[in-house]
Amino acid sequence: MRRRSVLLALPAGLFALAACGDDGDGGSDSVTPSPDAESPEAAPTGKIVDGPLPELTSGEEFGEKPTIAKGPGEPSSDIAVQVLVAGTGAEVAKGDYLQADYLGQIWDTAKVFDNSFDGGKPAVFQIGVGQLIPAWDQVLVGKKAGDRVEMAIPPKYGYGESGNPQGGIEGDDTLVFVVDIVGTYNGKSSARGTEVAQDNTDLPRVGTNTDGKAPSIELPKETEPPKELVANYVLEGDGAEVKESDAVLVQYKGVLWDNGEQFDATYDRGQLAQFSLQQVVPGWSQGLTGKKAGSRVLIVVPPDLGYGDEGQGDIPGGATLVFSVDILAVV
Repeated sequence: MRRRSVLLALPAGLFALAACGDDGDGGSDSVTPSPDAESPEAAPTGKIVDGPLPELTSGEEFGEKPTIAKGPGEPSSDIAVQVLVAGTGAEVAKGDYLQADYLGQIWDTAKVFDNSFDGGKPAVFQIGVGQLIPAWDQVLVGKKAGDRVEMAIPPKYGYGESGNPQGGIEGDDTLVFVVDIVGTYNGKSSARGTEVAQDNTDLPRVGTNTDGKAPSIELPKETEPPKELVANYVLEGDGAEVKESDAVLVQYKGVLWDNGEQFDATYDRGQLAQFSLQQVVPGWSQGLTGKKAGSRVLIVVPPDLGYGDEGQGDIPGGATLVFSVDILAVV
């Protein structure tokens, strides 16, 4: 059974998801620590220094799974950080959803306790808001997409005196991480795929803007809604394909076919949505499965794949739903 990542103190809420990763031996899965008793605002802040840090003995390029030597002697009591590869992408801001590959091991033994590389896709975490161990929140905010960062984290800025028994981390263990920052996303993010022709005049037409603002949805006039699910690219990305077992990080906007009235949008909240395809209506899970990260997708959901004859909230019974969905990342 897969467990959630060792990095996360899982927040409450139905759609709060943590990434999963295998351990360094490809055997048992990673673990989740208990949330710290302190509030995120009270998390300790450490001094950042250049070293000492262990050497990488293989996998030195961005995107390659690294092998890291044991720590050289005694670790610093401060947070040691080096940028091994400098990226040129967007700067990571507090509150962003950080997409990253990582490997973590113990300084003294070089035992790998968690890594995302073996899972075949980067993990996604919200950064700088107290969901991660304190050093991650401190160090990675301000870094750039494309950066490979190595850091050595003393217990005070990791799991404290209690350690993490599930991860085999003792209270006096210094942790070593290599983190590849693949991307960073926030409420102003948009899909960046290639525009696809929208030739069917019987279907809604979705705007192709990529400025982080909500796209327009133009409904066809005097046209009956389709009886079957529609899931078409508006912008086609080149990222990982969504599997039905995946979670996704998205921007979206939803309107009613009958009158074009908007009933929900992440753009209005300024906050991305992250959820498993097992947690949404069938029209979403079926419509997004097989689509690629970086895409904008038009989804038209008939009532039997949406909220049926009863409806929900502002959605009346029997409603056909029209969505524009930007798939920012696959989790």
